Order: sequence, then C-alpha cells, then structure tokens
Amino acid sequence: MSTFEETVGGIVNELLADHESEKVGENIKIFNHPDKEIIIDIIFSLRKIIFPGYFRNRDIKVYTMKSNLSMLLEDVIFKLTKQITIVLDNDDEDNSDILDRARQISLEFVKRLRTIREYILTDVHAAFDGDPAAYSEDEIIYSYPGLFAILVNRIAHELFLLNVPIIPRMMTEYAHSVTGIDIHPGATIGKYFFIDHGTGIVIGETTVIGNNVKMYQGVTLGALSTRGGQALRSKKRHPTIEDNVTIYSGASILGGDTIIGKDAVIGGNAFITRSVKEGAKVSVKNQELRYNYDAAHPVERMDIEDDDTAWFYMI
Repeated sequence: MSTFEETVGGIVNELLADHESEKVGENIKIFNHPDKEIIIDIIFSLRKIIFPGYFRNRDIKVYTMKSNLSMLLEDVIFKLTKQITIVLDNDDEDNSDILDRARQISLEFVKRLRTIREYILTDVHAAFDGDPAAYSEDEIIYSYPGLFAILVNRIAHELFLLNVPIIPRMMTEYAHSVTGIDIHPGATIGKYFFIDHGTGIVIGETTVIGNNVKMYQGVTLGALSTRGGQALRSKKRHPTIEDNVTIYSGASILGGDTIIGKDAVIGGNAFITRSVKEGAKVSVKNQELRYNYDAAHPVERMDIEDDDTAWFYMI
C-alpha cells in the first residue's frame, strides 16, 4: 500500500472512530436524513399548485388544469410523506406508526393549501399596490424575490405549526440562499405583506406581523440577546409589528416585549428596543452629511433639521 493510501485510510479510520464513540454527536445515519433536493422540488411543485397556469409542469403531459393539479398534489403528498417519515424516525416508535403519522400530517398540510393561497394572493396585491415599479401582478409572481421568500415561509410555517422538524427550516433557508431574505418558519405573518427589494431582511422565530405591513431591505426583526441559548427556546424573543406599519431600510427592531403600534412609520437605520405607539413616525435625529471634494474646496455640511418631516430623509 502506498503512503498516500495509508494516509487516507488512517484519516477514514479516525473519522469513523469519532462517530462510533459519539464524539461528534450522533451515530452515522446512512441515507436516513431528509433530501434537500426533494424538499426544494416540493417547494416548486407547491408553487405550481398555488399559482396554476403560471408555472408549467413539463414532466406531466396532461391537457386539463384539474388533471395537472391532481397529479402534482399526489406527487407532493407522496414525497412529503416520505421526507416527514425520515425526520420523525425514532427508535421508540414502530415504523408503520411513523408512516401513518407522516401521512396524516401531509394530508392535513395539503388541506391548508387553500388558506396559503388566499394569503399569498393578498401579498401579490400588496406588492402591486405598493410598488410603482411593478407593471403587473404577473411580473411580481414571476420575478419578485420578496414574494418568493414570503411564499416559502407561508408553506414552511404551516409545517412548523404541524410540529414537523427540520423540513420547515430547510425550506426557508433555501429561500434565504436564493433571495437574501431570512424568515424563520416560526414567524407569524398576516395578510397583505410586502417586502420591497428585500436583501438582508431578517425575521426571527417568534416575530408576529399584522396585516398590511411593508418592509424594505436590510430590516432586522430580532432578539435583544441570545446569550441564554436553549433556555430561551419557545419564549417570545422577537418583536410584534401591528397592522399598517412601514419599516424602511436598515432599521433594527429588537426584543420580545417590543411592539410597533398600528400605522407607525419606522425610518431608515433606526435602532429600536422599546415599544412605539400607534401612528408614530420614528427617525434618527439630526443626521449630518459631509461632502469632502478635495483640498482646494471646503467641506460642505448639511444638517437634517429636527422637524415634522425629518423622518422622511431617512427612508
């Protein structure tokens, strides 16, 4: 045996020894884990079901929408049941019982598709009504990353409510990877939610968002601190955003006790850790801009006055 083969063989033996001694967590589970590619496929199949007529299913040669939806739905139920069976697997429950439970969860989930569709259609309307750069609702459905992130979250949230482990987070992290928008599947989001641009948005697990909320890029709805680690699980760590709130780019709103009241406007780059009353306009006070051209010209400075319209300059 060559030195190269001996080196590789030695490393493999060390890695296997680590697994066998549980130094890295759990024993090896060969092929017993959810399949990321299948989870992603489920997302896109569900998008075809929720927006029938927009996204063609090239794998199914049918001539009626009813037949197409039936075949898509059966495929989703089959694949989702298998993936849920994998994540529910444990040594204390019979395999047939796990399969039955996974099938029941899958069927309960697809019963909620009509509600998911009802909500996401309001999000489409909100995007069209709120964005003068949108020329049609078709454009929003086909191309807006914010709508895609919201759609995936609405799907994942229902699975989260059904206590499905791992899969909801895999779904939202996929959306995060392709849109730059990070919404935890545990977040509760009302109707007519509009994310404009969206890159860099973070919405934490226990966030509650009301109806008609508009949010721009770079917004964080986060926790004040995560030093408590697992001791903070299931506790309200993220803010509540009430109806008709607008949050402009770069704002950070933190804390489980923080409530942004109805009709409030949060200006860009605001850092908020306490509640805001209904109808308030919050801005960063007295921002100063400096224009430094070169040594031959003096520095120009513009102060934003602290008046009733100052918040506008921050958005």
